[in-house]
Amino acid sequence: MTTALLSSRPRQARPALPVLGEIALPLGRVHEICGRARHRLALIAAAATTGPVIWIAPRWQPADLNPDGMVALIGPERLILVTPERPIDLLWCMEEALRSGAAALIVADLPDPPGLTPVRRLHLAAEAAPDGPPLGLLLTPGGGGAPGVETRLQMSPAHLPGTSRWQLTRLRARTAPPCSWHVTGRPGRWHLSPFSTLATQPHPKGAPAAHSLSRPWP
Repeated sequence: MTTALLSSRPRQARPALPVLGEIALPLGRVHEICGRARHRLALIAAAATTGPVIWIAPRWQPADLNPDGMVALIGPERLILVTPERPIDLLWCMEEALRSGAAALIVADLPDPPGLTPVRRLHLAAEAAPDGPPLGLLLTPGGGGAPGVETRLQMSPAHLPGTSRWQLTRLRARTAPPCSWHVTGRPGRWHLSPFSTLATQPHPKGAPAAHSLSRPWP
């Protein structure tokens, strides 16, 4: 018994979803994405999966996802939109979706970071999925701050004249240090450059401008 408890063998790593460069998110866990470009990063993660994506957002928010803006990242037909009317139902819907295993990715667009107990419940629900562990993403405003998440990433616009560019920062991860990058390129050909080594020179002219990923409710 003592030998088993004190074994020096490394713990088996969880399977992870490759998202951007060295950014890979362990499956069966819940991660947080914050910042003004959080919806874009969530859609980039969705593009790395197959099958349907369950996207949960409050019915009362002033804007919903714009199909014209997301089509370069992911086909809008892959998204199953869930719009609860009560705040309490946002995390309940996510918990049930994770536990069901109905989709490889479940996203919850939240008005505020949840507390530690709800996050722990979401982890347990993801681990209980019957057909392989799904991935959960919590989208939170500002700098985020949900306790107990596996990873916290922040993404914000950092555009230059003639090009689209974003700053991506890993604020928290259980197995990796904090780090920042600039994200450039286009879907399928993203490029990450360490933030500290980038010059602010513009990219070649003619680069496509970023499209809005949200639109006002009718």
